[in-house]
Amino acid sequence: MATAICKPPYLFNMSRFESWLADSGIGVSVMQFPAGTRTAVDAARAVGCDVGQIVKSLVFVAAGNPVIALVSGANRLDETRLGAAAGEPVAKADAEIARTATGYAIGGVPPFGHATDLQVFMDRDLLAHPVVWAAAGRPDSVFEIQPERLRDLSKATVVDLKITGQLDPPTGPSGHLPTSGEGLA
Repeated sequence: MATAICKPPYLFNMSRFESWLADSGIGVSVMQFPAGTRTAVDAARAVGCDVGQIVKSLVFVAAGNPVIALVSGANRLDETRLGAAAGEPVAKADAEIARTATGYAIGGVPPFGHATDLQVFMDRDLLAHPVVWAAAGRPDSVFEIQPERLRDLSKATVVDLKITGQLDPPTGPSGHLPTSGEGLA
């Protein structure tokens, strides 16, 4: 497990998301990992959890509108399933659309607290874990949350989003993926 920096807000510059969390009073604590948490594998290694407990906040455009898909770090998103829930056509948002819609750069997009009101879809697999970890507005910061609370705070519609027939990813001796993988955002 990597060393986390968990300082009171007055000891480091708070990100926009951390400021939003402080103002909202929802009681979520952000942990910063200097080595970075940009990919699901990086985040799992830093936190010391299974890659399946990492929430990827993926920005797509569905039926002409930006949407967020919350998917387990161990899974790949099925765009056809997202389209069935959010509307067709579906395409991955480019960096500019992602930043404009969410207020955050790819690699640090949080599941809620966005710059615009976005429809959020959450993959059902995330509910299988007691806790999950999501990006906190920066590529080096995450927060821990119960999946049911994540669903409620993000106002997510829970649907099956992973590619069906997907094999479980190979794991190393620690139970984590041994190589790099998809990003958090």
